[in-house]
Amino acid sequence: MSKVVHWPSWLIKRSLLLRLGVAMGVIISLALIGMLSSIFIAENSEGFAAAINHAGTLRMQSYRIASSLVHGTGAESGGAGGKTRALVDEFEERLHSPRIHNVLDKGAAWQVVAAYRTVEREWQETMHPRLENYLALKPGGREEIAAEQSFYLANVDGFVEEIHSLVEALELDEDKRNEQLRLIQIISIALTLLTAAISLFLAQRSVLLPLKDLLLCAGAARHGDLTVRSGYVGEDELGQLGSAFNLMAEDLSKLYNDLADRVHEKTADLERSNHSLELLYSTTNRLNESALDEGLLKGLIQDIEQLTGVSGGAICLGGPGDHQAFRLASTMQLDSGGLGNDCTLCFGHGDSHLIKVPVDNGGRDRTLYSIPIADQSQQFGVLLVELSDTGSAGLEGWQKPLLETVASHIALAINRAQQVSQNRMLSLLEERSVIARELHDSIAQSLSYLKIQVSRLDKSIKEEQGKKDNLEINARIRSALNGAYRQLRELLATFRLRITEEGLSAALESTVNEFQERSEIEIQLVDKIANCKLDPNAEIHLIQIIREALSNVIRHANATHAKVLVEADKEGRITLLVEDDGTGIDEESDMMLHYGLPIMKERAERLDGILDISESPSGGTSIRLSFSASDTPPREQHNENRS
Repeated sequence: MSKVVHWPSWLIKRSLLLRLGVAMGVIISLALIGMLSSIFIAENSEGFAAAINHAGTLRMQSYRIASSLVHGTGAESGGAGGKTRALVDEFEERLHSPRIHNVLDKGAAWQVVAAYRTVEREWQETMHPRLENYLALKPGGREEIAAEQSFYLANVDGFVEEIHSLVEALELDEDKRNEQLRLIQIISIALTLLTAAISLFLAQRSVLLPLKDLLLCAGAARHGDLTVRSGYVGEDELGQLGSAFNLMAEDLSKLYNDLADRVHEKTADLERSNHSLELLYSTTNRLNESALDEGLLKGLIQDIEQLTGVSGGAICLGGPGDHQAFRLASTMQLDSGGLGNDCTLCFGHGDSHLIKVPVDNGGRDRTLYSIPIADQSQQFGVLLVELSDTGSAGLEGWQKPLLETVASHIALAINRAQQVSQNRMLSLLEERSVIARELHDSIAQSLSYLKIQVSRLDKSIKEEQGKKDNLEINARIRSALNGAYRQLRELLATFRLRITEEGLSAALESTVNEFQERSEIEIQLVDKIANCKLDPNAEIHLIQIIREALSNVIRHANATHAKVLVEADKEGRITLLVEDDGTGIDEESDMMLHYGLPIMKERAERLDGILDISESPSGGTSIRLSFSASDTPPREQHNENRS
């Protein structure tokens, strides 16, 4: 015997799947019961129709026996008696037919069994024995035969009535079985429909409504409303899902609020960063576009006050250990209070620090924050800001690096201004050195030569030498003076020489045109410098060498034609060639007239180039200079010949 499983009610309440499974199981069980009942009843009802038909033939067979008795004369008649025998045997066979016994064996109703037993007993005990007597009589006994015939015919209607009762009992039993089958099917269908309706109701209440509620909650959450909560929080799966959704919505709400706070905080930080960048940008523009004056620095301090909320600020120049600083710009009063004229508190040890300044009237102390204005290891001064909240321990975290960055920009500007001033001084000293060198190499030599000639003339006059010697000395002095004057003019032209924005090619053409106008010599310029770029100092040296060479051609060469060639190859190698068709260099001529040659060699050395002076193919002089544009020394950073 199988054990019946009883599910705990709490388990069914907690498991939606189990409830649905129970409902489906009930529906399936009812369907199986209906089908099995139908099969069972149909199996038990099988053969009833054949048994009814077979029982119905017994009535007909009884009347056929009666008909044979009426029309026959007994056993002596031969054929008629044989026919009655066949009908009696056939009735016997039909009465005990398997079709009827199968129905009885399958559990027919007791009315059927009783009716059959009555028919069988009546046949066995009454009808069949008398028929056997009739068939056993000899033809001579007419009275006995007639008596037997009369007995059967008198009792056949009652016997048929009993057979008819059997048929009715079989029909009623079959109808009862069909009625039972119909009732079972109706009950199964009704229970199935009821179970289905209950299941649909439970599904509506326990599945569809919670799902709809969860979908509405999920839709609201998707649109950003995290305040919604699911009202279905039972113990089953959907109830647990609703509880989980409520917990998730609560956690998401907390995370969203936290994220909103973080976004607000990050937005504020970003705004501060943008304002800080704007301050640094404006500071850089102010310091780069204008000179460091009081108005510019006051505007910078006011920008700092607007962004950081400090009460005022000051920029003082000085360094650690200085007792007195120079106040470059200020928007606050520092003379009153505990600082006085001692600036050591502000400078400190070269690092950022707080300063407490007592007030004369006994009020609350002022709080200053000092940031060193330093570039690398050199400190130029301090940036002082006065904190508006004197109870604060200092500036906020983002304000300190901002002020330090502003101070470093100020330090860079001060350092750059000092470097510009130093560069201007160096440029001035360099220009004076160049002028002194040029004067020494030209005018000073001429004056020295003139001094010697004047001494000779003075000696000649004192010794009363001949007029011829005096005139010769006088001619030398005049020639030296003319040479010195020409050299002075060359120096003045050299000092005024500049390379304009038009570039080196324009300067070459201008130089050649100048010397072309000063003489009748035809000067040809071949410019192949292309797009090669030279350092400004290299351009000046190149132009000066060309001027010196053309000046020598005009003064000494007695030439009719000169050529100036400037070219650059792909590697940036510059070649200068100045040729003429004059008389060439006279080594025995007065070297007083050739001071320009050493100067050209000196300029070539400054270019790290090679200067070659030789005789040209046409018989004149050839000056060739070769140097690299990329190898020009970086040490000369200023125009030597600035006027």
